[in-house]
Amino acid sequence: MIALIDYDAGNMRSVEKALIHLGEKPIVTRDREKILSADRIILPGVGSFGDAMENLEKFGLPAILKEAVDSGIPLLGICLGMQVLFEESEESKGVKGLGFLKGKILRIPAKEGLKIPHMGWNSLEYPREGRLFQDILEHSYVYFVHSYYLKAEDEDIVTATADYGVKIHASVERGNVFGCQFHPEKSGEIGLQILKNFVERQEGF
Repeated sequence: MIALIDYDAGNMRSVEKALIHLGEKPIVTRDREKILSADRIILPGVGSFGDAMENLEKFGLPAILKEAVDSGIPLLGICLGMQVLFEESEESKGVKGLGFLKGKILRIPAKEGLKIPHMGWNSLEYPREGRLFQDILEHSYVYFVHSYYLKAEDEDIVTATADYGVKIHASVERGNVFGCQFHPEKSGEIGLQILKNFVERQEGF
């Protein structure tokens, strides 16, 4: 069972539809028992870092998610859902993230010819092998919508990068915690394969 975390800050329906397309039966929930009994957890997210953390706190979700991660359940954060896995963001100074992974969320620097937010298709490069990218060729294109990007403290957790005037840490993994800055649910067949790798692959998860 796949638990989609409901905290009033997610692009929930598009992720849910993509999973249903893959033959899964996800549940949208913020219930502790359902989350802790899930085989996989997905944390979507759109909006601001501060609002997302406020909503997560309002529903008591940080402690539940930490318990789930500590118990070994694979967790995937998508877009803002990936950003809140880290410690802090320039978007909402003074607001602490979940801190499951170390790094900061920075504003994409303004450069001539580049629009912010970064919205559209970009190719990925793989600095190292990532479990989410099995059977997906390097330089495949995925869909981004964001104004802030991750700079991970430990680059060994970075499994995909993209270039948009700055090197964006586009996907990360450490143990059972995964993140994608881009939207796999909006990235066509490539994105569906990424989600399939997360929800179906057993070895190494």
